[in-house]
Amino acid sequence: MAGSVIADLIRAQIDNLEGPDADRDGWESLAIVLEFPDGEFNSAHGYLYSPGGRISAVAADPWAVRTAVKAYTDSYYQPDDALPRKILVQFDRTTGRYDVHFEETDEARWNATPRNFRELREELRPKLGADVGHAGAGRNAGNGA
Repeated sequence: MAGSVIADLIRAQIDNLEGPDADRDGWESLAIVLEFPDGEFNSAHGYLYSPGGRISAVAADPWAVRTAVKAYTDSYYQPDDALPRKILVQFDRTTGRYDVHFEETDEARWNATPRNFRELREELRPKLGADVGHAGAGRNAGNGA
């Protein structure tokens, strides 16, 4: 799937991840939430999951990934369509499997708070088994970034 919009999106996220304790080499999977408040992309943040249970909070500079995000959303939405509120991109580096979930209406979905951040990290953790490709809210992807 080299050169596809999902592969480009995942690569852009990985290449631009930042975080105070991010293990840029040792992680095995990631979950990134792309946010579109007021219909415009402005945030990319999530978690890296490493062997041994380590979870690192990360973010990507929105300006650095904007082109890849736009190419991806343009592949699903017409120019006059409203963009989703959020997109969750999950990727397992060890298998190459990925999954994408679109949240069309709930602005608060996948928001981390002091009360829920531990549970949210686990909720977002990629679980990309044989059922990849038919979970999520409407549009979804499958294998090979």
